[in-house]
Amino acid sequence: MPVALTIVRLSTTPIKGLSLHHPRSIRLTKQGVDGDRQFYLVDDKGKIQSCTANPDLYPLAARYDPETHRLEVIRGNDVLCAGIVETAAPVDTDMWGLRTITSDVVADPRWSTCFSNILKKRVSLVRARGSAYDVHPASILGTSSLDELARRAGLAAVDPRRFRMLLEFSGGEPHVEDSWVGKLLRVGSAVLRVAGPATRCAAITRNPGSGAVDLQTLRLITSYRGRHDSGLGVAATFGVYCDVIEPGTISRGDCMRVVP
Repeated sequence: MPVALTIVRLSTTPIKGLSLHHPRSIRLTKQGVDGDRQFYLVDDKGKIQSCTANPDLYPLAARYDPETHRLEVIRGNDVLCAGIVETAAPVDTDMWGLRTITSDVVADPRWSTCFSNILKKRVSLVRARGSAYDVHPASILGTSSLDELARRAGLAAVDPRRFRMLLEFSGGEPHVEDSWVGKLLRVGSAVLRVAGPATRCAAITRNPGSGAVDLQTLRLITSYRGRHDSGLGVAATFGVYCDVIEPGTISRGDCMRVVP
């Protein structure tokens, strides 16, 4: 009988690069999850800012209500900035050379001041017209793959938040998701097509709570998996990217199956 595959965790964040939320359900569209990575930061040259280069983003969390347009940024128990988001001028942003998205700069200067003070450089908060995903609107990683990485590292576990994947599932052999490239997956009421392996960067070496580099994750992955052509060049890969063929709702506990 086929091995049962089950969604065990969903991970989203209103502001790209900030700490993750783990909702019970998500609504997945062809442009990504409603409200996920809707905001992001750019520097004074319009270059998008990642948590890889800005570890002070890791301890921050954001809450956003799409109905009232109220956004809050929190560090621990402290609300650093909060208010109704209104936008000003449109701006086009290059997403790491992978695609260009049209967004709108947040008008209230308090947001830029808040993040500029945290990162110690001038940045602006921007709201995407959709989701500011990097390559593909969905990503998947198996818990068996995480367990294998932990075993290779001599650790009891590796925190899955390091990889910032939208969907995590249980069941199957380590890295079984690699064998699904080009195939369709039915997850909840959505249908995805696996596009290819997810290229990993130095973000996965950082502790997902503090942002400190505390595990040579890239070196570990390369030591037993080598480097692979991900469509973005030869690199360490872990997990897979997906496109959304049929939008739908996905919840923790949903079954996932490969469509014959």
